[in-house]
Amino acid sequence: MSQAYVHLVALGMPVSLLLCGSAFLFFREKTVWSALQLFGSGSLVVVVLTHVAELFRLFPSMRWGLPDGVGHYVDFGSAALGLTLFPLGYFVDALKARR
Repeated sequence: MSQAYVHLVALGMPVSLLLCGSAFLFFREKTVWSALQLFGSGSLVVVVLTHVAELFRLFPSMRWGLPDGVGHYVDFGSAALGLTLFPLGYFVDALKARR
C-alpha cells in the first residue's frame, strides 16, 4: 500500500469523527457555537476530499498539487477555515457549558 493512502486514512479517520461529533452536538443543541464547530469540521472534510482528488488525479483542470492551481487554494482556504472555526466553536461552547 502506498504511503499516500496510509496518510489519507490516518487523516480521514479523525476528521470523520470530528464531523460526526459536531453533527451530533448541532442536532442536540442548535447554538451558534455548535454550528461553527460543524462548519469547521465540514471544512476539514473538504481538505481530506481535496487530497483524495489529488491522489486519484480527479478533475485535472484544478491542477492539484501545483502552488498556483485552484486546488491549492481550495485546500488552503478550507484548512484555514476548519482550523479557525472548529476550535473557536469548541472553546466558546466549553466556556458556556462551564458557567
